[in-house]
Amino acid sequence: MIYSSGKTKDLGGGFLVRRILPQFETRSVGPFVFLDHMGPVSAESGEELVVRAHPHIGLATVTYLYDGVILHRDSLGVEQRIQPYEVNWMTAGSGIVHSERSQPDANYQIIEGIQAWVALPTEFEETNPEFHHFERNEIPTVSSGGWELRVLAGSFLGETSPVKVFSSLFYVDLEVEAGAEAEFPIPKNQEAAIYIARGSLDIGGKILGVGELAVFPIGDPIQLRAESTSRVMILGGSPLKEPRHLWWNFVSSSRARIDKAKEDWKLGKFAEVPNESERIPLPEF
Repeated sequence: MIYSSGKTKDLGGGFLVRRILPQFETRSVGPFVFLDHMGPVSAESGEELVVRAHPHIGLATVTYLYDGVILHRDSLGVEQRIQPYEVNWMTAGSGIVHSERSQPDANYQIIEGIQAWVALPTEFEETNPEFHHFERNEIPTVSSGGWELRVLAGSFLGETSPVKVFSSLFYVDLEVEAGAEAEFPIPKNQEAAIYIARGSLDIGGKILGVGELAVFPIGDPIQLRAESTSRVMILGGSPLKEPRHLWWNFVSSSRARIDKAKEDWKLGKFAEVPNESERIPLPEF
């Protein structure tokens, strides 16, 4: 078992996130190469989270909210409000540009959520970009003694999400009551991890709290006991066949492809996002 803790990152304007993946101890889990925990922060004006237009290649992103509302815009012309329990899956493939901005909403006083990046298999790294939105009632749900989970993407416990994915994976939102125990089988050739977003769990005899990740030996079942009412993400799948290079918002099996994406963004060759006048410049690091 590998345990690690998220590192604090500033997305700009003082909006802080916990960077869970990648870490020195764990670069990826299955095809998941990036995991951020946003918030919780007070959401009042709609200016709490402002991520200007920026590009992606070679991956799929999913933004999943516990609280608050975010407005997604992208270069496909999609403009979509993201609300709690909804799945918003964006396949970047050959290249996409998007922005994210929190929105004031009388139903939510805070904003909090998880954003993950999934590396696409090499044969799909240059697939056409897509965006798909799914309402809460479209997501499969499984519940038992003291816990309930939603299969956001891939397959888990015999349920399959409607989200279009390109590899064997699972991405699950689990809510568990204090004192409840659970065991979830994992296919023998797949990796799995669990991230604690709220509450605390006993995993393998170690108590983990908010911001901590446990990575299980490949094929081992996930066994847990909730020390307090908790909200966690379960993620994993088949390991990547080839290593991935990550630079800024770009993911690829080829360093040369990342270099091309850098140059394309610098020269303004990516498509533009309608109704967005600002963009994040290419970093100098």
